[in-house]
Amino acid sequence: MSSNTPLLEVEELSVAFGGRGSTPVRAVDGVSFSLEEGKVTGLVGESGCGKSVTSLALMGLLPERGVEVDGRAVMQLPKGPEDLLSLPQRRMRDLRGSQLAMIFQDPLSSLNPVVPIGRQVTEILKRHRGMRGQAARKEAADLLHRVGIPDPARRLDEYPHQLSGGMRQRALIAMAVACRPKLMIADEPTTALDVTIQAQILELLRDLVTEEGTALLMITHDLGVVAGLCDDINVLYAGRAVERAPRRPLFAEPTHPYTVGLLGSIPRLDAPRGEPLSPVRGSVNDNIDWTDGCAFAPRCDHYTMECLQGPPPLVERGDRDHVHRCVNPVGNAGVAERTTLETSAVVGEEEDR
Repeated sequence: MSSNTPLLEVEELSVAFGGRGSTPVRAVDGVSFSLEEGKVTGLVGESGCGKSVTSLALMGLLPERGVEVDGRAVMQLPKGPEDLLSLPQRRMRDLRGSQLAMIFQDPLSSLNPVVPIGRQVTEILKRHRGMRGQAARKEAADLLHRVGIPDPARRLDEYPHQLSGGMRQRALIAMAVACRPKLMIADEPTTALDVTIQAQILELLRDLVTEEGTALLMITHDLGVVAGLCDDINVLYAGRAVERAPRRPLFAEPTHPYTVGLLGSIPRLDAPRGEPLSPVRGSVNDNIDWTDGCAFAPRCDHYTMECLQGPPPLVERGDRDHVHRCVNPVGNAGVAERTTLETSAVVGEEEDR
């Protein structure tokens, strides 16, 4: 594969849900992005913006009935490029675990509660690497040790409920990296963890990306996680990307009002005591159809009548790597000062590594 060729190129991905006789609900509406080896790409937005549906579509885990998936997701595989969205389930089962893997949000519900951890890990080794018996068990123990689980040989015989939340998440990561996949998708992997364990999991994911050259798609609503982990960021709203940029330009000079609103919702350590946060008003349900205009307009303090004149296109902001979907973007004056204070230390620390 050429060094300039993305590992995964997603083009105009759309997912619509709807039963017979009902109006389809478009959860993902023309999302495009690319993933490169050795880099972390973030999908950011509130719950209901289409992040998890995007990941399930790429993994081929959406139900076959009542769901319509359009677009392309071309991945560079050993036998050549293949479109993940058009592959039969038999082929996807061969790829899941070996070439692409997913770390789910809730480890307790993602693991089989009546099967020991060791058996769940060795099942992957048996399916994709042909390992059996003691060789598979030793490899499973090595994987648990690699992700930081103490006394891994004993943990192999324990059940998920006997492990802490952090160890269960580490076990899921061990299963995800068992076959050294080229692509990993992490769907809110730190939501249920305390801040100390969260930092350890994020450091572990970054190390895996660096050491193995894996491409990681990080799905989160936590901009602190984004600042410390992601290289490129896609901000989603109502199923569409409203801003896309590398990490530093996005935090230093955000232009879409939704991105600015998300950043304004972050608590700041240097803020005066008692100063209220500035959350985005309304909810994700307060939107209009993209065909009528900008879906964010009902919640936006900067909208004009031009925002309601049809779907806004993605526009380059000086640099083609920084694009936004807004006809009345937020001015940069003062934005950098407001947004980089809480992220510059984290970003600088990551760049020094």
